[in-house]
Amino acid sequence: MRPIKLDPDATLAEASLWWGQFEKSRRALGELAAAQPGSTPTEVLLEVDRFRLLRFVWDTPPRHKTPLLISYALVNRHTVADLQEDKSLVRRLLERGFAVYVMDWGYPRPSDRMLDLDTYINEYIDTAVDHLRTRCGVKAVDLLGICQGGTLALTYAALYPEKVRRLVTMVTPVDFQTEGDRLSHLVQEIDIDAAVAALGNLPGVALNVNFNALQPLSLNIKKWLDSVKALQDATSGAFFVRMERWINDSPDQAGQAYREFMTQFYQQNGIVKNTVTIGDRAVDYRAVRCPVLNIFGSQDHLVPPASSRALKNVIGSDDYREIEVPSGHIGMYVSRAAAKVPEGIASWLKA
Repeated sequence: MRPIKLDPDATLAEASLWWGQFEKSRRALGELAAAQPGSTPTEVLLEVDRFRLLRFVWDTPPRHKTPLLISYALVNRHTVADLQEDKSLVRRLLERGFAVYVMDWGYPRPSDRMLDLDTYINEYIDTAVDHLRTRCGVKAVDLLGICQGGTLALTYAALYPEKVRRLVTMVTPVDFQTEGDRLSHLVQEIDIDAAVAALGNLPGVALNVNFNALQPLSLNIKKWLDSVKALQDATSGAFFVRMERWINDSPDQAGQAYREFMTQFYQQNGIVKNTVTIGDRAVDYRAVRCPVLNIFGSQDHLVPPASSRALKNVIGSDDYREIEVPSGHIGMYVSRAAAKVPEGIASWLKA
């Protein structure tokens, strides 16, 4: 093998160029400190413990009477659906005349370690739904469940079918043991009881480490190398900062709710087997007979398409439709392909 010959002058010039870009990016970060995820103002309608029901405030009154309530995951914040004005699922739905609300789960404290799924579903979600039914004068609401929040919304719709008019699920896991589900393979090896006993609430930062480990090169090394270029431009730089703030804004997980979700849904695959129990109630997912729209990403590594598509076979609804988006998990909200999502939801709801 011939030795590699380096041109010292060319190498020095390349290093100097990269260092100049790095310094420019570092200075840009200071100027972008004010960039925060969440572009639409909200109003607090009710509070229970750490939980809040929020209304997205919009200039024009809604044209559609039925409220659209968003149920997001417990592991991150709902602001990714409203990241910035040009990348906001929420704003596009508001523009189309929908009254949009979201459930803010808050940040569990150490004293909340015994908070369980019974409280999240039968108290928090049900209280929010009843509040909107009264406020808007309707018998049932439309639910938009995203990721883990979609699993919670689906479970709620099975327990309270009379209160859900239509259900939209986005990147929602249903079959938690599909062949390509790397997160599921990881969870099968974890002693959930031991983790909760040792930690109480599961630290959000620890869960982020696990998520990043599923794609270590693209989510760690490549992202930070690409950031030098992204921060050269004010627009792309602001987007990068907002994404990083959202990614690292990970609430701790209430220990008991985490235990129940990991064991019943991931390790026991309870939706597919129809064995989930919330509080003292067995959940029969065949009770979901309302119209259902299921949206998933063809390149999603956290919730593989097969996991989401299993929904069709577990519910009792004859009115089921799918939209496949050529994107990954987070790309469902912020990629170019994401532009078709709000229109797909709006058209389906109007129909």
